[in-house]
Amino acid sequence: MAGYAPRLPWLLPLLHRAVPPPWVRAACGAAGLRASTSSAGRCGALSGALSCRLLLPPGAAGSAPRALSVAAGPEPTPPPAPTAPRGAAAGPPRFDARRLLALARPERWRLTAAVGFLTVSSVITMSAPFFLGKVIDVIYTNPSNDFTDSLSSLCALLSGIFLCGAAANATRVYLMQTAGQRIVKRLRTTMFSSILKQETAFFDKTRTGELINRLSSDTALLGRSLTENLSDGLRAGAQASVGVGMMFFVSPSLAAFVLSVVPPLAVLAVIYGRYLRKLTKMTQDSLAEATQLAEERIGNIRTVRAFGQEMAEMEKYTNKVDYVLQLARKEALARAGFFGATGLSGNLIVLSVLYKGGLLMGSASMTVGELSSFLMYAFWVGISIGGLSSFYSELMKGLGAGGRLWELTERKPQLPFNEGITLGKDTFRGALEFKDVEFAYPTRPETSIFKDFSLSIPAGSVMALVGSSGTGKSTIVSLLLRLYDPIAGTITVDGFDIRQLNPLWFRTKIGTVSQEPILFSCSIAENIAYGAEDPSTVTAEEILKVAEIANAAEFIRDFPKGFDTVVGEKGILLSGGQKQRIAIARALLKNPKILLLDEATR
Repeated sequence: MAGYAPRLPWLLPLLHRAVPPPWVRAACGAAGLRASTSSAGRCGALSGALSCRLLLPPGAAGSAPRALSVAAGPEPTPPPAPTAPRGAAAGPPRFDARRLLALARPERWRLTAAVGFLTVSSVITMSAPFFLGKVIDVIYTNPSNDFTDSLSSLCALLSGIFLCGAAANATRVYLMQTAGQRIVKRLRTTMFSSILKQETAFFDKTRTGELINRLSSDTALLGRSLTENLSDGLRAGAQASVGVGMMFFVSPSLAAFVLSVVPPLAVLAVIYGRYLRKLTKMTQDSLAEATQLAEERIGNIRTVRAFGQEMAEMEKYTNKVDYVLQLARKEALARAGFFGATGLSGNLIVLSVLYKGGLLMGSASMTVGELSSFLMYAFWVGISIGGLSSFYSELMKGLGAGGRLWELTERKPQLPFNEGITLGKDTFRGALEFKDVEFAYPTRPETSIFKDFSLSIPAGSVMALVGSSGTGKSTIVSLLLRLYDPIAGTITVDGFDIRQLNPLWFRTKIGTVSQEPILFSCSIAENIAYGAEDPSTVTAEEILKVAEIANAAEFIRDFPKGFDTVVGEKGILLSGGQKQRIAIARALLKNPKILLLDEATR
């Protein structure tokens, strides 16, 4: 319906009763017959027949409806999602340090402060073995002297230093965790914005569960890798570096002997990290499939129950999560082997220190205090190596998740989101024209829907498209909304190619009622207000007015909470007719220039 003007009295009965008036029914009935093609529209025949009627009100000039016959190809049912969902651009982009730094840049001051507190706490922690070794030497070299006062003072001083280290460590954890939450929030916002800006064809071939999994699970993994895990990794790295340095300071020969086990561990870590990164991506993909299955079945529980398919769906979901479990077992096996090897290396370090240190003490090359300090440093280095192993493991998991995220955030929509020209009030009248349009759905390019399709709809007119199911009626609505672009030909609005117009602006001038109207899980008033350009500015009087026009006010008042009644997910708590009338009210709210009703009056 082009050039909608609710002031026309003959149009109100159509909207008020939500069924076509007699003159519309008569015209649409006649349109079921093949009529001669007029100059107003033509289409190269594919299969099926789509008849278009330009309907005029009774008493208007030429009151007998003018008919045109348009042959059209079959309109496919919504294309099924592929088995292996891949909605992003081909080939995952390389995930490198630049992306990590760009993501963390807004939190640089918070992270810098956290690193500073980490340095303080690490220095204090790693200085403890050295001073404790000196205390032991004092005790062992002065067995007969009374050193209680000096020992008490030294212990009190060390206690104060340790308290400062604990405070610095606590501050470090707080700053890192809050920075992580802020990064995750920003990443999720960016992800959601990127998803909403993608073209409709993207959603035709990408599963909802896949997108939700990336939005929730993958962002949390990456955020944790960037902050908490990075903090633990930096702490472990700092402690390992200081520990190794102090080991060389205490005894260079013993340190060189002990650290001979590090190179094999480094090689093992690289192999393990690459394997884990690949395994993590497979796990996240499989988990997304399980999430998609659960979300779809739970959302359609009435259909599942009506056909008695509960047990079959349980088996399907069990198979999905069983595969996730298999991947988790592989990860557990790899982690067990890696951490077992690192744990063994730590114990071997301690054992080698005892062996070599005992020999050095026997030759008077090392004191008991130095050996004690060295043992404690070796112990800390062993713990730090374990921490670095955990850090590397979590980092690889985060990078695997990050690759999936950047496939979406860096994907460029094939159709513009908010680009193009806008028309002024005097220029925009709502005249629509299809000229030699050819179209096929991106998911089924081999099935042509239209070829050489032409249709003219003057401003201020009412056009009814009548035909059997699958002849392309809803496809025309999708093309007018620019959910897709035609392969060839042009669609014009007041003489302007629709591809020149700003899609976001143009859709605000269109009121739409889909074939199966979808409502959000909020109140009836909020669902109706959703049709406005700015829902927050809609008044109760405006909502009531359009509800009355759509013949919805009466049944809404019968609800205990009236317009504040929550309709449930997708409007499940309402009947089909009630949902359609609310959807009609939503479409009328902004008084659109163009009103598209896709079987909304059935």
